[in-house]
Amino acid sequence: MMKYRCPLCKQALLLKDRTWYCPDNHRFDCAKEGYVNLLPVQKKRSKDPGDNKEMMFARREFLNKGHYQLLSDRVNELALQHAHGAKAGLDIGCGEGYYSHRLNDAMSADMNFSLQGLDISKSALKYASKRYSDISFCVASAFEMPFADESFDLMMRIYAPSLDEELRRVAKKESILITASAGKNHHFALKKMIYDNPTPHITESSQIAGFELLHRENLESMLALSDEMDITHFLNMTPYSWKLTDEQKGKLIKNGLKCELDFKIEVFKAI
Repeated sequence: MMKYRCPLCKQALLLKDRTWYCPDNHRFDCAKEGYVNLLPVQKKRSKDPGDNKEMMFARREFLNKGHYQLLSDRVNELALQHAHGAKAGLDIGCGEGYYSHRLNDAMSADMNFSLQGLDISKSALKYASKRYSDISFCVASAFEMPFADESFDLMMRIYAPSLDEELRRVAKKESILITASAGKNHHFALKKMIYDNPTPHITESSQIAGFELLHRENLESMLALSDEMDITHFLNMTPYSWKLTDEQKGKLIKNGLKCELDFKIEVFKAI
């Protein structure tokens, strides 16, 4: 069972009858889907923060077709290599749970492993909780996580912003953090359609305070989509949806989409 701490007073939360509560009686009910919302109203920056339902649906459909499975497979290999024996995992910015459930399956194959997913989008977690009931999910901010200090020995962060101090606070000493972000040439063909002088993504290795970089690699491939719905979902889950003109989008849907995939994957150890 996951242990949470109260986002308001930082005391430990206890669970009773599907309600999490603290000694000061701050209460957080579990949704019928199973997740718990630990993002208090006063800490929200908007009424419904995170990706909207349309973006979430598009990403869910796109990922479930396996178009980014190479990234998930490689992250899972690195987790098994560097964090074999980990018991408590955290997926930061887990969205609708695609990478979470595949990591959970890989790590649970022959060990006692439990995974926690955190995301700020309620609509994403509704789907994740319903579909992956063996994972605990909570609505919360990665900048102020509702977990006790030193809770996790494996953390994954795929395309999600977070705060270095918070990452280090919830990480056990010598725990492993695996991150994935855009590599130098990621989606460059699309950037060329939008910008006159597109610039490659930053290629330097990341630095995270309190962590030591153990490994970094670029995972490169070509994405080729011919199915109209696949192309539509891909565009709708990315900023290209509003950066490309309707004419450009129509051409891609009609002629097919081909662009570079370049994932920068890094493995860190908490020090």
